[in-house]
Amino acid sequence: MPTILLFGKYRFFFNSREELRMHVNVSTSEGTAKFWLEPIVSLSSSYNLNSKDLKEIQKITEDKEDEFINQWKQHFNR
Repeated sequence: MPTILLFGKYRFFFNSREELRMHVNVSTSEGTAKFWLEPIVSLSSSYNLNSKDLKEIQKITEDKEDEFINQWKQHFNR
């Protein structure tokens, strides 16, 4: 589970071999979320995070989308 970004209280990471569709996982001390990176950034699932956190995570993911996609391709050799 390589960490790709630490941003405030959020840890963004990949789960190796979880599934083929590009996505990023996020964890905090309060909960977790998973955001698709394709075809657009969108929430896949979340656990125990409030709407404020989810909006903030989505904004960070949108801002870092290209970087996350490049890191995904490097990590998974695609």
